[in-house]
Amino acid sequence: MTTFAPGESPIALVRWPEEADRRAALAEAGRPRLLLLEPGAAPPSSWDQLEDWTRLPADPVELEARMATLLQRVPADRPAPLLDGDGVLRHGAGWVALPPVEARITAALLARPDAVVARQDLLDAGWPAGPGSRSGSNILDGRIKLLRRRLAKVAMQIHTVRGVGFVLTY
Repeated sequence: MTTFAPGESPIALVRWPEEADRRAALAEAGRPRLLLLEPGAAPPSSWDQLEDWTRLPADPVELEARMATLLQRVPADRPAPLLDGDGVLRHGAGWVALPPVEARITAALLARPDAVVARQDLLDAGWPAGPGSRSGSNILDGRIKLLRRRLAKVAMQIHTVRGVGFVLTY
C-alpha cells in the first residue's frame, strides 16, 4: 500500500504530454495520477490502476468521478485541513491566517476537496455582493495567485483546470 507524507495529496494532476517526465516519476513512486490531455493529444499507450485520464476541456462532473475513483484506490487516512471562523487555516502541524476574501474562497474549495470548483462558484463565494467595478475573472485570478502562496506554507495546492475552474489538493 502506498503511503504519503503528511499534507501530501494522493492524487496528482498531470498535464499530458507536456509533463511526461513527471508522470513517469509519479508512477515509479506509486502515486495515483489523473492525466489532463491537451486537445488533440493521444492518450498514453499504457497506464496502471493508479492512473486515469480525461481530455481538456473536461466536464467538471467527469473530473470529479475520475478523481473519486482514484481516491478509492488510496489510503483515506490523510488529515483534513480546518478553517476556523477567524480565517485561520490549520493543516498538519502548520497554520496560516487568511484575509476574509481568501478565507471564503478557501472554504468553497474545502467544501469539495480534490474536485473541480467552477470559477463562478469561487467568485460568488469570495464576493457575495459581486466583484465591484473590476473584472471578476481578473480579481479571482489575482486572489488565487496570492492564495497559492499562502496555502503552500501548509502543504496545500490549487490547480487550474483550464476553462473550468480550480481544484484544491492536500
